[in-house]
Amino acid sequence: MNPILSFFIRSFAAVPVAMFTGLVSFLFFHVNFLPSVGLALASGGITYLVLGVVMTSLFLKKHQLSRKEYRYIKKNLAEAKKKISRLNKSLFSIRDLSSVKQRIDILRIVKKIQKMAQKEPKRFYQAEQFYFSHLDSVVELTEKYSFLASQPKKSLEINQSLIETRQTLNELTKVLEEDLYHVVSDDVDHLNFEIDVAKHSIKKQKELKFPEENRWLK
Repeated sequence: MNPILSFFIRSFAAVPVAMFTGLVSFLFFHVNFLPSVGLALASGGITYLVLGVVMTSLFLKKHQLSRKEYRYIKKNLAEAKKKISRLNKSLFSIRDLSSVKQRIDILRIVKKIQKMAQKEPKRFYQAEQFYFSHLDSVVELTEKYSFLASQPKKSLEINQSLIETRQTLNELTKVLEEDLYHVVSDDVDHLNFEIDVAKHSIKKQKELKFPEENRWLK
């Protein structure tokens, strides 16, 4: 659930309710000014909280998740966000032009998986290997690479380590691509099913429209 969108929706509902409650209590029920302000704030706060509960319930129902599952996923996504921030920092501190495309690809894939899991939390379960293994590996490797690449004088050993790290990052990029494919695999299967249904429907329509032609073709 988008927290910014949720905040704006709840605020746009709570503010008018608070203003209406305050004005009605002050003008029509002759409640003193300060108590009217208190009632306005209380009604606005209650509206904001109730809407939050309702929106969360609808969101969980839509994605077929329990509150416990959602808390677990949110916790892991929050931890992943910190790791992605570290990854972003280390990737763009590297000044090696030859690996620019690789670094952009890594960040693009990682952010895509995270964005999809935030939008549809149930996809998190399809990316557990990414969140519990592959993301950690790529963060550690890029931080190591960034540290070694920043050394003013590089020994043969450091240069060898940089080469090996680049090679490992190449392999990890392929693993991340597989993680992304796994996250969208259900969508791919669904799309292929829809294509098969559409082809079958088109074939049936042609047979009904040109029965004689189809008979001779057979």
